[in-house]
Amino acid sequence: MALRGGRRCLRWLWALGGGAAPRRGLGSGRRDGGEAPEHGELRAALRKIIDKEINPFVDKWEEEGQFPAHKVFKTLGQAGFLGVDKPKEYGGMGLDFSYTMAVAEELGNVHCGAIPMAVGVQMSMATPALTRFGSDELKKEFLVPTIAGDFVACLGISEAGAGSDVASIKTTAVREGDEYIINGGKMWITSGCQADWMCLLANTSPGPPHRNKSLICLPMDLPGVHVAKKIDKLGMRSSDTAQIFFEDVRVPSKNLIGEEGEGFTYQMLQFQEERLWGVASVLPALEKVVEETKAYTGQRQAFGRPLLHNQALHFRLAELATELELLRSLLYRATDLYLEGNDVTKFASMAKLKAGRLAREVADSCLQFWGGMGFTSEVLVSRLYSGRDSKKGKKLEEVLNLISEFNENPKPI
Repeated sequence: MALRGGRRCLRWLWALGGGAAPRRGLGSGRRDGGEAPEHGELRAALRKIIDKEINPFVDKWEEEGQFPAHKVFKTLGQAGFLGVDKPKEYGGMGLDFSYTMAVAEELGNVHCGAIPMAVGVQMSMATPALTRFGSDELKKEFLVPTIAGDFVACLGISEAGAGSDVASIKTTAVREGDEYIINGGKMWITSGCQADWMCLLANTSPGPPHRNKSLICLPMDLPGVHVAKKIDKLGMRSSDTAQIFFEDVRVPSKNLIGEEGEGFTYQMLQFQEERLWGVASVLPALEKVVEETKAYTGQRQAFGRPLLHNQALHFRLAELATELELLRSLLYRATDLYLEGNDVTKFASMAKLKAGRLAREVADSCLQFWGGMGFTSEVLVSRLYSGRDSKKGKKLEEVLNLISEFNENPKPI
């Protein structure tokens, strides 16, 4: 039922306006300011899949350290969610980027951060440059099955000695006839253990560091591609993160995305969408922590009254809620500017910076109000604080029921 509902929603979106949904900025889609029907229908259909196909299994996947990417992506792909802003001729819906942001924000309701992150790689990190600059042949070979959920994609940028400093990567792709020979390694690769192909950034010439790099579609089953290990992480447990080495890997030169030497520029453009995705997908989780803290402190009694009746606590929660709403406004402004064709590097970077700081600030502030309960693994705030993002253990309602029962029948210490 979830898939059929998703398909109906997306077919309806596709049919709007004679084949294309009206262009919408996210600012016109605020849920408490009259959400745009197009975004609302999209999110409702996705929420059905999240509730039925993803959230019931998150705890298991978190414990196992990996979710079944091919299965989950196929479910999302069949419903059309992996290509909402991709061209129709390659299996996408041909909608604008605001619909991708609506998908990202709704995926924030998944009971962990790992799966929204992996979906983001599939939709907004490994494929934008291919969509924009790749050849028709390359799109048919890699983009079409990625949108359908048949392929899992990963992005190969970071290395052991080059993370944020993209210009200093060492992996090389040397042209020899009609092939590139690739040597080097990549680190922290999301979905790297399950991926079918990688959008790889490599040095294709010895020139200036910002003009000597190229993006290449690299099949992960080629000889010489070695997945060295799955990295054991503090958080994002259900997303496999790999260290990968390349040893004389031969790739057809036709797998080059766009022009040789333009890879650094292409990747900077991909980073705009990546940053916006990260902000959109983290907002719901932070808002939920604030709301759960409000509900908990509204029932938790101390000195004869609920904790929430203390003004200092009340003020702090109001301040955090305000900060989150301001972050959403910045996200929506950046998205609207991006839809208009502007370079949003500054605003996307600002939003990502603020989202990262708020993730720590919300977790730290709210944890203080949970007292001893906040030190347990049974509530979301403790896992957000420690970096573990799974929502296992008792639901908030169960915790509140325990508090209510204790208030009615206090046990002597």
